[in-house]
Amino acid sequence: MVQNKRVGFAGLGSMGGGMCRRLADRGFEVRAFDVDTDALRRAGEHPGVDAAVDVPGLAAPVIVTMLPDGGAVRQVADVLLPKLEPGALIIDTGSSAPSDTLELGRTAAGFGVAVVDAPVSGSPDAARSGELTLMAAGDSGALDRAEAVLSALGRVHRVGPAGAGHALKALNNLLSAVNLAAVAEVMLAGRAFGLEPAVMLDVINASTGRNHASETKLPDHVLTGTFDSGFALRLMLKDIRIATALQAEAGGPAAFGTACQALWEKARAELPAGADNVEVIRWLEGAAGRELRA
Repeated sequence: MVQNKRVGFAGLGSMGGGMCRRLADRGFEVRAFDVDTDALRRAGEHPGVDAAVDVPGLAAPVIVTMLPDGGAVRQVADVLLPKLEPGALIIDTGSSAPSDTLELGRTAAGFGVAVVDAPVSGSPDAARSGELTLMAAGDSGALDRAEAVLSALGRVHRVGPAGAGHALKALNNLLSAVNLAAVAEVMLAGRAFGLEPAVMLDVINASTGRNHASETKLPDHVLTGTFDSGFALRLMLKDIRIATALQAEAGGPAAFGTACQALWEKARAELPAGADNVEVIRWLEGAAGRELRA
């Protein structure tokens, strides 16, 4: 149990739904809201989760958001800020542009409210079991106040000042996208030589080419034919765009980032609107004229 247990939680998608349930299981009193009424109903059926009828109903000492982007977070915050007590805390666990985070922080400070960006990495299963990686950033005092909530969700890494968490999240996802496309490309070449996908992955994962895509995404979500990692391609592309903008601002080399964004932009244009991020491999398979599934 924690000293102050009341949490408002906005966003009950594939990650947020599991996260709010996890907080309830750890003794928090969670008031949740989502515009998806079915997701809201399901969350409200979980012990310890109360379904709010609207955004103002989320008002609590701690607000957690798991929303698609900084614009959506700002919409929720603009409604809630006048209703929060001074000393309240907003924790953005989604993927937002660092500039949006800094702007929200300045606005919230006028209400006596602190903002922490703590984007997460991990699967929907990890969200439910409290095994996420959290990249927490902000003022040290605000991070101390956020610790009880964040540590209930997974392993917390304090990565720097406000906005640093969202910057690192975007850069991490850019690297993840590069890895996914690269693994698919080399495996499609291997298929042309008669190599079996499972054999290639066994060797790659026992060698220096292994990465999260080869160890998890390919075997669990591509070779099975399910393409169901739980993270939308459009959201991955959003993070890629944030990361390449950061690269451009930094003025350093960005050859891989630029090429990766171009590839994912083309895939996004040609795949269905609701495609999972691993479906970029469907697009690559079409270009290669062969499939990875045996």
